[in-house]
Amino acid sequence: QVQLVESGGGLVQAGGSLRLSCSPSGRTFSTYAVGWFRQAPGKDRDFVAAINWSGGSTSYADSVKGRFTISRDNAKNTVYLQMNTLKPEDTAVYYCAGRPSTVVITTSSGYNYWGQGTQVTVSS
Repeated sequence: QVQLVESGGGLVQAGGSLRLSCSPSGRTFSTYAVGWFRQAPGKDRDFVAAINWSGGSTSYADSVKGRFTISRDNAKNTVYLQMNTLKPEDTAVYYCAGRPSTVVITTSSGYNYWGQGTQVTVSS
């Protein structure tokens, strides 16, 4: 069983930045495709960004393009989500997900493993 651990969430003012991190416990991440999803209260869990195993291919939701950047450092066994120019509508619990795969996966059903989530709150 792979456990994913997110960190880096918090409270930030609109226009600010946060960087989320996702790492697996007890497993190497280098062969995993990883995605970030978010869920606001009363809403569905939505795709945010995804990256393939090597970091050479990425995908973003239209709502975050140009503001968020997904990246990975396989030597550190960590995937990052850099979030800039944050807006109040970015407020949600952010989850990372992983699956052994060479391709980018943008659907939640495509992932085997999930983290517990980290809260991001953007104040206006």
